[in-house]
Amino acid sequence: MQDDEGRVDDVLHELDDEFVEESRTVRPYTLTRGRTRPGREDLRLEALVRGVAPAGPNETTERRRILELTGAGILSVAELSAHLSLPLGVVRVLVGDLADDGLVVVHSGTPQSQTPAASQLKVLESVLDGISSL
Repeated sequence: MQDDEGRVDDVLHELDDEFVEESRTVRPYTLTRGRTRPGREDLRLEALVRGVAPAGPNETTERRRILELTGAGILSVAELSAHLSLPLGVVRVLVGDLADDGLVVVHSGTPQSQTPAASQLKVLESVLDGISSL
């Protein structure tokens, strides 16, 4: 009799593990309402996020947690992903939504007036100058 109960417990535990794994697979999709990319271009993984407003009563748990973490200090998008145990893409979408709502400020580290191509050109020119001076 003990063996049957033990097997039933093992099967139930295994089903619970499968359910948790399945819910992790589905949940990020629902958190972003099916979106896989943020609406903002400045949300690189090293972009710094600073909370500027408290969470409202209708915020999701994940959005509320982002606001709590960024309200206590400035964190990168990658750090938020690690703290929340969520995929980077999901956190980028959530942070983008929060930024669009004016609840966080994103510091990308790249001046808005400078295009990525211009900054890469400056880096290449400085490397070339350094090599030339050798």
